[in-house]
Amino acid sequence: MSIWTRITDALSALTSGESLSEVFSRLRTPPERSAGFAIAVIALGAKMAKADGLVTRNEVSAFREVFTIPPSEEPNAARIFNLARQDVAGFEQYAERIASMYGRADPALCDLMEGLFHIAMADGQYHPNEDIFLSRVADIFGIDGNRFRSLRARFVPGAEPNPYEVLGVSPDMPLPEIRKAWRAEVRAAHPDQLIARGVPEEAVKLAEKQLIAVNRAWEEISESRA
Repeated sequence: MSIWTRITDALSALTSGESLSEVFSRLRTPPERSAGFAIAVIALGAKMAKADGLVTRNEVSAFREVFTIPPSEEPNAARIFNLARQDVAGFEQYAERIASMYGRADPALCDLMEGLFHIAMADGQYHPNEDIFLSRVADIFGIDGNRFRSLRARFVPGAEPNPYEVLGVSPDMPLPEIRKAWRAEVRAAHPDQLIARGVPEEAVKLAEKQLIAVNRAWEEISESRA
């Protein structure tokens, strides 16, 4: 059974009357846990599409920023988005159930936030309502303000990302401490680490994007201090 079939079954259960608690209670352990991660990104992404008012965004194109979607699974991916968008449950309910499934401040929730930032930027714009939406989700997830700003700095254009914000460090920190933070980010972005946290293999491209961002930030800082 493909991950897309498992996701469709879970979301269909929601539309058939099962509660969020019942559905997410079945998604706590592998292999369902990876389906839970995907549902979280898709459902919150669908809610976020309403937040910026651009509900005509190409759903499959947006989710390709996060997931590897085989052509044969594209109809399922679009159906999943539409099921999530039609669900009457609010985004805060989804975020709270997802936080409960993983545990507040679990590292996988930062991976999930990165997926949402990819979707938010899929149309090349970052709407103020998307920032409000994502900030609230981060709060529910237990992600503090510094970490949220670090994640946002990796994705949102308008100015060159502050390398210190990307790594979540301050400019007055000694270089060895910054190097330690950078190495921790590199280890956390390894594909095996993401999969161990419950990120589905179809979404490990997140690891590549994480590595590019943190390595670029480290290079800028180390070169400026050379």
